[in-house]
Amino acid sequence: MLSRLREAGFDVLTKNHAEAILLHDFPGQLDELAAVLLDFRIGVAELISSGGGEAAFTQRLRRDLTRRGWPKHVFTVQTIVDGIEREAIGHEVDHVRSAPAGRLALEIEWNNKDAFYDRDLENFQRLHMQSALSAGIVVTRGASMQEAFSRRIKGRLEADGVADEAGLARYGIDERTQAQRRAVARMVARGIPFAEAFTRNFVTSKYGQASTHWDKLRARVDRGVGNPCPLLLIGLPAAIFTDDPLPGDAPRLPL
Repeated sequence: MLSRLREAGFDVLTKNHAEAILLHDFPGQLDELAAVLLDFRIGVAELISSGGGEAAFTQRLRRDLTRRGWPKHVFTVQTIVDGIEREAIGHEVDHVRSAPAGRLALEIEWNNKDAFYDRDLENFQRLHMQSALSAGIVVTRGASMQEAFSRRIKGRLEADGVADEAGLARYGIDERTQAQRRAVARMVARGIPFAEAFTRNFVTSKYGQASTHWDKLRARVDRGVGNPCPLLLIGLPAAIFTDDPLPGDAPRLPL
């Protein structure tokens, strides 16, 4: 369960007795989650090709969880006074797993603004106070993954022989902003190889420090955001990156 994730390089942190609650009351559900995460892979080429909207690999993770019985759910909290509804607030959660002992709520924060952590943790707190939630779970980019982005993306580009903007077509990148092109061009003009220049610009703009990753999440729970809700935090490791083709991948375009 959690030990398997830790052994596989995942960042794992529990707060407010979450580990004891999960192991005692939700062992089967915890095992389901661990199995999905241990099987999850992200192709480095997918990182490069991911554009606007939800990335294909995030959708793949969501489908796997949903198939295991973790669907999206909207919690509705109503305030009724003398039979008259005064207020109704909806809390949409990415994935919810019901069990005889209660319910688990899980949010995937792959690449949002880090303020989304506050929303997730505060929602968990409110739902827990209403006895609607036994524990909250957040899955996000782990520390080793955050550190590995530049190395793995640059290595993939170099291995594929990408030496200019035209070479990006193999990843399905049809358009980039003029500002992005100019920033890369300026670095290339200073003698920096295209693969490195593109990687620097891409990682900084897409996976920068202000986005959702392990250190930002830990900082919030260390300040007590989400208390007293039991919390399980999971950081995806660099070990899930792969250069191998994934099931259903289209063949790579030749240079």
